[in-house]
Amino acid sequence: MKTRRIAALALSAVLALTLTAPALAEENAAPLTSSEAAAQAAGYAMTYGGATAVQYAVSSELEPLFSGHAGVYSKTEDRALADTDLFGIGSISKIYTTAAVLKLVDQGKVDLDAPVKRYLPDFKMTDERYEKITVRMLLNHSSGLMGGSTNDAFLFADDDQTATTDLLARLSKQRLKADPGEIAVYCNDGFTLAELVVEAVSGQSFGQFLRANLLAGAVHPGMPGGFASTFTPQDEFDASRLVKTYADPSDTRPLPQDTLGIVGTGGLYATARDLAAFGSSLGNILSEASVAAMSGAEYQRGVWPEDDADLIAYGLGWDSVKVYPFALGGIQALMKVGDTQFYHAALVIIPEYSLSAAVLTSGGSSVYNLLAANQMLIAVLAERGITVTQEAPALPEAAAAAMPEGLTDFSGYYGSFSQQMEVTITPDGKLTIHSLTVPSAPNQEFYYHSDGSFRDATGQAALIKPVTEENGVTYLYQKAWSELPGLGLLPTSNYLAQKLPDNKVTPQVQAAWDTLGAMPTVPVNMKYTSQLYVTLFSSAAAAAAQNPEWVPGYLGTLRIVDETTARNELRIPNQGSRDSQDMTIYETDGVTCYTTNQGIIYADAAKVAQSIYAGGGAYCTVGEDGWARWYEVGERAAGTTMTVQVPENAGFYVYNADGTVAYSSVAYGDTAAVLPEGGSIVFAGTPGSRFYLAFH
Repeated sequence: MKTRRIAALALSAVLALTLTAPALAEENAAPLTSSEAAAQAAGYAMTYGGATAVQYAVSSELEPLFSGHAGVYSKTEDRALADTDLFGIGSISKIYTTAAVLKLVDQGKVDLDAPVKRYLPDFKMTDERYEKITVRMLLNHSSGLMGGSTNDAFLFADDDQTATTDLLARLSKQRLKADPGEIAVYCNDGFTLAELVVEAVSGQSFGQFLRANLLAGAVHPGMPGGFASTFTPQDEFDASRLVKTYADPSDTRPLPQDTLGIVGTGGLYATARDLAAFGSSLGNILSEASVAAMSGAEYQRGVWPEDDADLIAYGLGWDSVKVYPFALGGIQALMKVGDTQFYHAALVIIPEYSLSAAVLTSGGSSVYNLLAANQMLIAVLAERGITVTQEAPALPEAAAAAMPEGLTDFSGYYGSFSQQMEVTITPDGKLTIHSLTVPSAPNQEFYYHSDGSFRDATGQAALIKPVTEENGVTYLYQKAWSELPGLGLLPTSNYLAQKLPDNKVTPQVQAAWDTLGAMPTVPVNMKYTSQLYVTLFSSAAAAAAQNPEWVPGYLGTLRIVDETTARNELRIPNQGSRDSQDMTIYETDGVTCYTTNQGIIYADAAKVAQSIYAGGGAYCTVGEDGWARWYEVGERAAGTTMTVQVPENAGFYVYNADGTVAYSSVAYGDTAAVLPEGGSIVFAGTPGSRFYLAFH
């Protein structure tokens, strides 16, 4: 049975990631128009990311300059992709949420620097510091919230909003990972709270407020139709306009409608035309003061590296208010990227020139989409006689030098939310990084230089150095520039990881967590429509295949407290401590389980899974606890055809031995499945749901 093991994933950082550049067609030597350059950049993003479809648009103020698309609407339907088709825009929805909050600020109904509790009296946490969280902190990612209470938020064709409506109840059992305002680290829960603030203050649903105050034609002079191709999952619209998505690039079976129950965090749909126009329309919606507030350097309010030439530099809602390469020439550009499980999106605006670009894909990567949007705007500016340099700046000059005493003390274990490493600094001035997440990866070596940094062997590609910040935390800082052919520059200047303090635990306690770390587990309380059933084993298998090493006294980067509790203590700005978790082990009915603040319960697979009975009169019933029922495909059942009578509000998934989904009533509408050798099955639904099974 393919099961989940607790394992860390590799961090997408420049020093740990190589951007793959496939062979591309040779560029046309003749000068390209901006629309031709845009089509070329969109093609690069699609090729690099392996996207099924791409749609893009560039707007000047509210007027579209050009738009286009490539790829297919569907891999199997005879229907052409069009500019009027819809994509999920993921976390770009946060810009709409930010604009909604600022609209209430403009109306005098919300104070950005007032406590959230003023507007949500039922908001409370186990950590008394929560009372210091302000509305501003929700929008600039500095609230200190753990960040990812998104259980059952990503669903298939299911307009269930309990991930939003139950958020206050989940937060009431949580603590903070940092002081409010201390660090800005990406936080989805903050924007779901902001959505609740909008509803509480306005007295309207979030979708109603958006339509009336941000999207209606009356709000936008010269655009009487408003944004007629922007929707929430709760709106009435033609869902067949949504471009098809796929679980895997090689799969031809389209998935059901991508539906997020956290709309203000990531659930909106739009066309690229609507999105680009919205990006350039903020001045019509908001006051000059609010527009300026959105583009302010919010990231500088807390702990942040002195050198801020990075992909991320938070404003209010924006991922960056200092987008490169535009910043090299003194041009301010703002950007936001968005990702659901299957859609990826990017929006870049240049307020000074009233320009915006949006790139949307089914499959692919939001980072590639972002770089493509940059290239589109660079081409438009070039036609206006404005040149944007795309040459990566050299690292600060420094020569190899003898290392002073004391720096060897920075040796030790470091970690982020997705990787752990061992750093060794020797007296001869060499810093070595050994990945514990991917132990088979070659060690990275850096050498001391006169400016206090450690650099690669060339001295020019990348630098790294330990830094102890004003909050007392020691970080591993990294700086580098990457360039992707056809898509331009990608800067990195951030804290890669945090030094993990020594944590001595008794052999008995360590053994308990070592056992859990090696224990195959399966989720038992996810809703039957959860998208995680489709993606469940792909990342877990990749992580487990790396056979990660563990930091003594830790499970990943969770500090082991005792036999039942491990705590997150990461406080890394930017992305390094996002989606933090505390973990608790417990036993119920003889089954070892663990749960986190995200709300998913994982149980010992050996205790909850059994071989499927393939005889006559077989059935499976979901118990009163609502736990999903897991089965292995044993030798006797392998190769047989299982026909399933699926009850209402329930569904099943059949997995191949490699963890890919072979059949599903939810994802693919299957009612029968040829059971694969070495595979597994899960039946999920409301308590009491009974599946009747027949085998032949």
